[in-house]
Amino acid sequence: MSVAKFSIERWSLKKRNATVEAFLNRPAFDERAESVAAKMLADIRRSGESAILKAAHRFQGGVNLTSRNLRVSAATLAAAERKTPPAAAAAVRDAYSRVTTFAKAGLRREWTIPTPGGGSLGERYHPMERVGVYIPGGTAPLASTAVMTAALAQVAGVPQIVACTPCAADGTINPVLLFALTLAGVTEVYKVGGIQAIGLMAYGTEKIHPVHKIVGPGNAYVTAAKRQVYGVVAIDQVAGPSEIAILADETANPAWVAADLLSQAEHGSGLEKSLLVTNSEKLAGEVVAEVTRQTPLLTRRDAVDTVIANNGMLAVVTPNLDQGMELCNRFAPEHFEIITADAQQRAKTATTAGALFIGGWTPESAGDFVAGPSHVLPTGGAAKMFSGLTADDFRRRMSIVNFTEKDLTETRRTIETFGAVEGLDAHARAATIRFENI
Repeated sequence: MSVAKFSIERWSLKKRNATVEAFLNRPAFDERAESVAAKMLADIRRSGESAILKAAHRFQGGVNLTSRNLRVSAATLAAAERKTPPAAAAAVRDAYSRVTTFAKAGLRREWTIPTPGGGSLGERYHPMERVGVYIPGGTAPLASTAVMTAALAQVAGVPQIVACTPCAADGTINPVLLFALTLAGVTEVYKVGGIQAIGLMAYGTEKIHPVHKIVGPGNAYVTAAKRQVYGVVAIDQVAGPSEIAILADETANPAWVAADLLSQAEHGSGLEKSLLVTNSEKLAGEVVAEVTRQTPLLTRRDAVDTVIANNGMLAVVTPNLDQGMELCNRFAPEHFEIITADAQQRAKTATTAGALFIGGWTPESAGDFVAGPSHVLPTGGAAKMFSGLTADDFRRRMSIVNFTEKDLTETRRTIETFGAVEGLDAHARAATIRFENI
């Protein structure tokens, strides 16, 4: 089997390259998916559960779901751990432990500061009551995503965690995934994926309550659906096809770099992006050769070939690593690896990425499965605007203002002035009247 080679391009701040610019300007969402999502979501709003079951039958291999088997039973969830191979169970527990440790460390704490007049100001955090996590499952049972989403909601203290993931044509779901969901605190699991899953969580049905927020990655249709239900519920971010950028110099191992590029190209949508940026012509050529050598060894080599055919894999040679970093920051990748002799120092200039992986011993797959931070990250350039999922994304922040009479006395003139400037005399009078009655 022949493997297509991806191209090596040159780019600099002074001399741009049309191929590179086209690679950078990938869309964060698919307009075709937007229209499909709009139609299906409208149907779900109108018809509820029947529309969800109909969509599941059409798009999930002809599965016949009913009101009675739409939700995974408690008995099935309880049996999942027994059916999970010991090695897989150990891996899930290891990832869960590391992810929850990281999530707890990152939680923002309540705080207060005194006001000049003896009062106080601060912030308080409360978990959302009911959230939804989407777990893709079309090409692989993403047990790691269960941990990287639901476990964060669990750490945040969310009491009701709903999960949606597509089942097989016979209605079953991989037991490792179910075990991971249970360990991560999920309280309800529904056997639906795609747009219909987003509709179920956002609008609810006759028997299922809607959630307050939906998180998790998905394909272009899931991303479109999440965008369209925003406002009815909160969402985390735009998280579509996977992508990686690697900034490397001549010290990098070309086999390692190639393997890391391939790790994101194998996901299966064909829209993934893998970018190598280097100041070394020699390394670029060696990495291209390694990708060609390694691809036939992969079980998902057809997916990789599709990415290459779609111009989703690119090697770019820049005059120096500073310009290489500029290019990577412009790309705003979901995952960004730095494999250079001065990786620690150079990482300080990385400003725009979903997650940063420093040094040759930090493959992106460590972040996908076990390192600690969630692997739910912005894609399609959305890292310019969004950040990766954290436990705080499942909490509401409430500011606290506790003024004393002295505080209001000191700020009265400012309140009254703003009220006059903005033509909001009732605002101003709410402060003034307190002194008139004294």
